[in-house]
Amino acid sequence: MRKVDAEVWAGLVMLAVLLAIGLPVLTGVVSPELPRLWWSLTYVVTVVALVVAAAHSEPGHPPVSGRVALGVATVGAWVLVGSAPAGFLSILLVVVAALAVYLVPFGLVLAIVGLNTALLVLAWAWADGNGPWWEVVAAAALYLFLQIVSALSVLSLVREQRLRRELTAAHVELRAATALLGESARTAERLRISRDLHDTVGHSLTVLSLELEAARHREGEGAQAHVVRAGAVARELLGDVRAAVDELRTRPTDLREALEQVVHDIPGLEVRLEVAGDVEVGEEESAALVRAVQEIVTNTLRHAQARTLSVTVARDGEGCTVLQAQDDGRGAARVQPGHGLQGLVERFEALGGEVRFDGQGPAGFAVVARVPAA
Repeated sequence: MRKVDAEVWAGLVMLAVLLAIGLPVLTGVVSPELPRLWWSLTYVVTVVALVVAAAHSEPGHPPVSGRVALGVATVGAWVLVGSAPAGFLSILLVVVAALAVYLVPFGLVLAIVGLNTALLVLAWAWADGNGPWWEVVAAAALYLFLQIVSALSVLSLVREQRLRRELTAAHVELRAATALLGESARTAERLRISRDLHDTVGHSLTVLSLELEAARHREGEGAQAHVVRAGAVARELLGDVRAAVDELRTRPTDLREALEQVVHDIPGLEVRLEVAGDVEVGEEESAALVRAVQEIVTNTLRHAQARTLSVTVARDGEGCTVLQAQDDGRGAARVQPGHGLQGLVERFEALGGEVRFDGQGPAGFAVVARVPAA
């Protein structure tokens, strides 16, 4: 059973509050200035618009549908509160102000707060039985304070969420760089060993060849001395070769270990990684796959609003290594690769491979990257 997080519970509680504050008018306890049927229809449209706006609130990348829903909810709240200013209906304006932080610039949020407060002053001033003017001003100041506090609280939350995503993305990039740096260090070490082996073996073989050549042209004890020295050189050479082979036998980190290092324990995102046992790639292909997973995870954190990401690496029937990634986020109607995704495409094309993106599937955003076997 899928766990319901705190944001979903908060949304359900807010929906219950929105439904409750309209009950006095809907049940006839409070009479609105508008006909009750029209007021009820406006109330339903406003609540639905608030739910739609909340469902499409995406900090930094709000869709047009979310902004339109916010506009409808704002106008609807003004009509509802203006025609029935009694009770707790003014809470609608506080909700609108808090939700606007997700969808519009903060300057426009302050403008909405100002208009909401002006509407409250006018509505209460024209209503009967609200007491002297200073009580109206005090009540309006209270709701002004509630709107500003709510807006600032949501703004702080949005900034914290953005910083957390950026920090997580930076950690993923650091892990990928660490994995690639480790592989580069092992490659450099193998190169050093091969050079040392070449120098040692080359020198020893030259000495061995000279000793044997000298022994071939001598007889008796003179030849025997050269043979003894040649044997000593051969034994020393054999020891050097064995030492070099022992160092080269150290198994470098394989692709699975490198990818697990990149996707391990990412806050807010569950990554399910599967690497087939028959996958064998060279250093360049391994670097491309590690960078691909890093870019996919980073984009998922920043844009997808996903909870899970599945990544599989396997071989296909044509001898290529295929990376497939699928998240359960919101997808994208039109894929416009940024610098990261474009760099990913160029990296795989340079190796003779290809990358495909699909954001219109039934669930989330999908990436398929293919590279020929080394």
